[in-house]
Amino acid sequence: MAPTKHRFPMLLLLLLCSYPAEAAAMINSTKAPCLPAQASSLLQLKGSFIVANARLSSWQAGTDCCHWEGIICNTGSGRVISLDLGGFNLMSHRLHPALFNLTSLRNLNLAFNDFTGVRFPASGFERLTDITPELLPNLLYCFQTFMANMSNLRELHLDWVDLSSTGSTWSAVLGHAVPQLRILSLSQCGLSGSIDPSFSRLGELTTINFGSNYELYFQEPNFRTFMANMSNLRELRLDSVDLSSSGSTWSTALADSVPQLQILSLHACGISGSIHPSFSRLRSLASINFRDNEFSGKVPEYFSELSSLSSLDISGNHFEGQFPTEIFQLKSLMMLDLHANPMLFVRFTYFPAGNRLQYLDLAGTNFTYDTPLSFANLTSLQTLSLTTGTMAKELPTSIRFPSLNGLELEGSGLEKPVLSWVGNLKDLKYLSLDGYDFSQSTLSWINNLTRLETFFNFSGPIPYQIGNLANLREFSIEFCDFSGYQIPSWIGNLTKLISLDISDNNCLSGPIPSTIGNLIQIKWLRLSRNNLTGFSQIKEIDLSDNQLTGQIPESLFQLANLQILYLDSNKLMGTIKLISIWGLTNLNELDLSNNMISLIDTEGDTIAPYLPSIEYLNFASCNLRELPDALRYIDTITDLDLSNNQIKGAIPSWVWENWKDQLNTLDLSHNMFTTLEKSPSLVHMTNLAFLDLSSNRLEGTIPIPVTGSEVNVVVLDYSNNSFSSIVSNFGRYLMNAIYINLPKNKLSGHIPASVCSLNKLDIMDLSYNYFDGPVPSCLVERGNLTVLKLRENRLHGVLPKNIGEGCTLPTSLENCQDLEFLDVGNNHIVGSFPSWVGTLPNLQVLVLRSNQLNGTIRDLHSVSKSNISFTSLQIIDLSTNHFSGYLHSELFEGFKSMMNNNNDKGEILEHNYTNGVSKNDIYQDTITITITYKNFDFILTKIQTTLKVIDFSDNSFHGPIPKSIGRLVSLHGLNVSHNNFTGQIPSQLGNLTRLESMDLSCNHLSGEIPQVLTSLTFLSWLNLSYNNLTGRIPQGNQFFSFPYSSFEGNAGLCGSQVSKQCDNPSSTTPKAIDHQESKSLWQDRLDAILLFTFVGLGFGVGFTLAILSRTFRHVEGWICKHFCIHMSDYSVSGLIPRDSGVISR
Repeated sequence: MAPTKHRFPMLLLLLLCSYPAEAAAMINSTKAPCLPAQASSLLQLKGSFIVANARLSSWQAGTDCCHWEGIICNTGSGRVISLDLGGFNLMSHRLHPALFNLTSLRNLNLAFNDFTGVRFPASGFERLTDITPELLPNLLYCFQTFMANMSNLRELHLDWVDLSSTGSTWSAVLGHAVPQLRILSLSQCGLSGSIDPSFSRLGELTTINFGSNYELYFQEPNFRTFMANMSNLRELRLDSVDLSSSGSTWSTALADSVPQLQILSLHACGISGSIHPSFSRLRSLASINFRDNEFSGKVPEYFSELSSLSSLDISGNHFEGQFPTEIFQLKSLMMLDLHANPMLFVRFTYFPAGNRLQYLDLAGTNFTYDTPLSFANLTSLQTLSLTTGTMAKELPTSIRFPSLNGLELEGSGLEKPVLSWVGNLKDLKYLSLDGYDFSQSTLSWINNLTRLETFFNFSGPIPYQIGNLANLREFSIEFCDFSGYQIPSWIGNLTKLISLDISDNNCLSGPIPSTIGNLIQIKWLRLSRNNLTGFSQIKEIDLSDNQLTGQIPESLFQLANLQILYLDSNKLMGTIKLISIWGLTNLNELDLSNNMISLIDTEGDTIAPYLPSIEYLNFASCNLRELPDALRYIDTITDLDLSNNQIKGAIPSWVWENWKDQLNTLDLSHNMFTTLEKSPSLVHMTNLAFLDLSSNRLEGTIPIPVTGSEVNVVVLDYSNNSFSSIVSNFGRYLMNAIYINLPKNKLSGHIPASVCSLNKLDIMDLSYNYFDGPVPSCLVERGNLTVLKLRENRLHGVLPKNIGEGCTLPTSLENCQDLEFLDVGNNHIVGSFPSWVGTLPNLQVLVLRSNQLNGTIRDLHSVSKSNISFTSLQIIDLSTNHFSGYLHSELFEGFKSMMNNNNDKGEILEHNYTNGVSKNDIYQDTITITITYKNFDFILTKIQTTLKVIDFSDNSFHGPIPKSIGRLVSLHGLNVSHNNFTGQIPSQLGNLTRLESMDLSCNHLSGEIPQVLTSLTFLSWLNLSYNNLTGRIPQGNQFFSFPYSSFEGNAGLCGSQVSKQCDNPSSTTPKAIDHQESKSLWQDRLDAILLFTFVGLGFGVGFTLAILSRTFRHVEGWICKHFCIHMSDYSVSGLIPRDSGVISR
């Protein structure tokens, strides 16, 4: 197998001018550490890669991300401004939206990674405002919109971006939109049809790359007309573009129009015939690529007159006759590829001293040489490929290639060569010997190749000398003749091997040597299609969580004694018929999950002894399209996981009937089930402890398992379905349930009173349903509940003063000591603030937003016996209620967690069972809330310990903003907008050094903006609009970058960010960016955008986020100015009320 030149698609590279504010921050003498939220986002991005290069090993939690490879931070703020992963050989099927959290990015490079075939995400790019505000999906309209703002663009690289939907209009768009364009690269973009005549307006172009657009051609205009206005062109790449209709005129068109052309690549363009003499006028050519065309005739002798020629590739054609030896005399020549021209005769005479030739491929030509001196001056040669079968004489043993590290030799299949000269190549790292018979040869010279890392292709007995090649990393001898030979035991000496391929050698026989277990670094092991024996007694194979690729060998399913087989979490591919698995009669545990395989059920109604001993079976993410029928005949199974497949139809009744006594865990989540056969409301499952039916399309009644008393823990997940009812007395059957997850269904009516029977319940989520009526007091008065989520229902009622009154949320209780997460947001609850929540020592998240609560929030010290309140609180959201009155400073004195500035690692909130069993996975997946942060509505799906947020917005609080908020030094977000606060902005807010978002808009604040706020270098979102502020807007650090909308509606303010200039500007005040300049900076100063394709979704700013909606600043400003309405309660699309449920559903 020849060496592979990896050409990963140029995925993404965005280079733009930076704001002066960034430059000012960069020269700050104090280097701020990386923000934990930024590090978290980067780690989420790293986790999304299927193949992660070792170069990402520095990306470790708890370390400063500003020191990670590929990362550059702003030294003043600790924000990531450059992410450069170009050429890291990463692979992913999606681009994690955590990327869009890095909102200060100015440079983003993911080029030369494998992110193939995926379109732009529909949202997220609008957050990268320092790169471009118009990065939209690649539809025709969006492409026009994107390009319409790029009139000053000089470079545009859209390689691997799918532009197929633009038809042939892309060229017209470019011709009109970017007249000053100089570099254009659109390789593999799905372009088709003929190029529009208006493209000829781009007369400033110096580089064009239309490579690998297989349906692109030149018709109207034809190739000559297309080239006529391109006199400035220096580089032209049209690989795989059809030029067959141009005949021989293509060369004349080039010679007439672009005589200064330096780089020409016409690989696989369908050109035939001989090269026209007009081509000789292109005297400046430095690189020519005519690979894989239908050229014939002689190689032009005038090629030897191209004094700048450094690269010539005419391989894969039909050139004939003698190759001009004068070309060998070109001292600038570095690469020469003539291979696969079988009628071409190549004769070495000599190469001049000082030649620079590094790559020479003569395989598949008729090669000969005069004397050994012909090779004497090839001192720079690094790669050599030869076919020796046509040579009249063997190469001399005296040959020396001092720089050679790659050698490919191809014989006729019958040769018995003497290759002792290869032993002289002591720096050789890559060796391929194909088509030779070494059965009678002595290969002692192999011992000299001590630096060899890759060895391909070999026939005859495997020489023992290979076992001495201690640095060998790749060894492949597939499709070779090893009749009667065995795998030698010394194979275990090659401890650095990462790839061993001895497949497709049908006559290789005998046992697999046990020494193969010494290959501890092996990642790719292929032994398929041989006659190997052995391992017949093996009982356990565990290869999980590796990087194994290729197909699973069929022989693996013939190991009759196998009891345990784990192949999960690899990159295995191919199709596997389930019938090949069912015969493993001793198999007890089988896990094929999380690969790229497809399981096919072909048995029909055939009854057979299917896996009679199986207990654990995991086929998650195995591309199953139907429930394997054979499962109904397996009566030993205890744990079954079929999640993340595409199984449709009904869940059959035999699941509950056949396995009622033995099944312990059942996971059918993330499929396309629509119903349950016979629609059971109760299913008798004696030992069931875990049931997950989430993320299907199930309707009707929720099936409640009736378990035996010996089941101590029950976990149930029915979320993300369309269930409409649940048996009213379900609580009596779930006495041992610790986790019940029911969000995003269609459940209605009162919350069943039987929830009061759930004495062990630890986590309950009833969010996003249609429950109405009051909240049962039993949900919060028990001491074991940790998470309670009732968000976005239709719950209502007054909060009574006594616990015992009815079944409503109590206003005072002290039993609920374990409650950590309480979300009753987006309901219709009325009454006063529930002061009892201040007594909960472990409460970390409190969300009461979007209800009808009213009254004052009084000092909670009198409520708490310990004289402190909210000591563990991280997030409190009271927004969009009817609270009023003063906010006393004492309220915030109890927020001890927000005063702690020591935790910079950003661990995700964790929780354990009281019996010590970890439940972090379900806990972390359940504690999701929606908050308004930086003027966005976000869903937080994994909350980190560093995130601290206060949102009291959209109420009627009045009086001064409490100074004690300034003690909450770990606060990340503060929103008290849309209230009636008066007085000055407290200077103590300058102590909030980790603050990223602050919104004080739409109040009645007065006085000057404290200069100390410029020290908040993490602050990226500020809104002080529509107050009564006066004086000069502070200058310095990121205050330069805050737009006009941050300060509008304050008639007394002056400064460069607003239209009013100050009367006595200080000579020492740094110059700020004018509003109009900042608005169009990305247009006017943009010099290059290099843009490639994306994949994927999900995100985090100290947590994982999923964007719901964006509230545009100028819209909010206008509405606030005229009506003073809180715009974060509306989505952009049609201004849908946030509490309507439309967005979240």
